[in-house]
Amino acid sequence: MKARPGTLAVFYLAMGALFTSLAINSSSDGMWNFLTVVMMVIATFDFAVAIRMFRFSLKQRSAQKK
Repeated sequence: MKARPGTLAVFYLAMGALFTSLAINSSSDGMWNFLTVVMMVIATFDFAVAIRMFRFSLKQRSAQKK
């Protein structure tokens, strides 16, 4: 079973939001501790992949219509 790019994009967007909220909650000790920075990096990666998947999904839909 293959997952559609739109579904994967929503999944990565949700994971990015989750890691962002975890990073915000873990920043009580300070903004630049190791755990907070790692979570921000993971969230950034997830948001970038979600944008890439949304763009791929739109490109795939336009190719099917032609």
